[in-house]
Amino acid sequence: MPQQAEAYDVLDNAHAFWLRAPEHGEIRPVAPARPGRGDVVVRTLRTAVSRGTETLVYRGRVPPGQYATMRAPFQEGDFPGPVKYGYLNVGTVEHGPPELCGREVFCLYPHQTAYVVPAGAVSVIPDDVPAARAVLAGTVETAVNALWDAAPLVGDRVAVVGAGMVGCCVARLLARFPALEVTLVDVDASRAEVAAVLGARFALPEDAPGGCDLVVHTSATSAGLQRSLELLASEATVLDLSWYGDTEVRLSLGGAFHARRLGLRASQVGTVSPIRSARRTTADRLALALDLLRDPAFDVLITGESRFDELPAVMARLAAGDLPALCHTITYDEE
Repeated sequence: MPQQAEAYDVLDNAHAFWLRAPEHGEIRPVAPARPGRGDVVVRTLRTAVSRGTETLVYRGRVPPGQYATMRAPFQEGDFPGPVKYGYLNVGTVEHGPPELCGREVFCLYPHQTAYVVPAGAVSVIPDDVPAARAVLAGTVETAVNALWDAAPLVGDRVAVVGAGMVGCCVARLLARFPALEVTLVDVDASRAEVAAVLGARFALPEDAPGGCDLVVHTSATSAGLQRSLELLASEATVLDLSWYGDTEVRLSLGGAFHARRLGLRASQVGTVSPIRSARRTTADRLALALDLLRDPAFDVLITGESRFDELPAVMARLAAGDLPALCHTITYDEE
């Protein structure tokens, strides 16, 4: 069949980004398995680098005790390397069920030119969501899960500390709640322009308003987490979305932490928030994230793009801090 033959051609020429060892990335030829019944062949259009998690993986900073927890859904190899890692992938279905053929889909797959997965592992992207924006689906899904955990209320005063990909996605969703006062807090004053597009106020850490009913922390730094606690009203809670890898976190809890009965709670996207787990699946959560990406305000987070063959150098620059970026995307083909 012509469609199947073309799909096999795509697979026969597939290449992937592998981390050979910490701080040593390379492009390798790969040989995906032939699709079976119920599988799809996807030709990648774009991927995105999850800057926080992927640069920690790139630098070999995953603690051994977290190797199993931090595995990506279609990861190959093991930490610290060789490992094929990533999870923000948008592509076109080249072969599979008729209702999926030709559709653009999102998948939690690493950086690879073409691949085979079960049809249930891909989510159809709405027609009015461009591929360059759709790569944010996994990050918006994290934000959705966080807000299920946090359950903000109408009229709350909320701060989001850390204006990276996750923090900005959280801020945009919060800005759509009625009567919420949302302040995006970051050490980089240039993020004020991003905050304005997202519909949030902006403040440097020293200028951020206190008395918050909720603070969402995403900076992955001890200083950011400490400042988050300081911004709380009495008996309020910090929801921490940061992943610190093997970095030690230091906090000063001898002041107001106990006297004001402050709370510190973790949120993690690996499981659906307990508040919704009885009524929502991970597929429901991802579908909601893709629907929310109809909002063009998210385009402000796409701050750069590079070709797939440039990815080893791009990862090195992102990990070193030499390439400023919110969401840096990787292109594979004409869209």
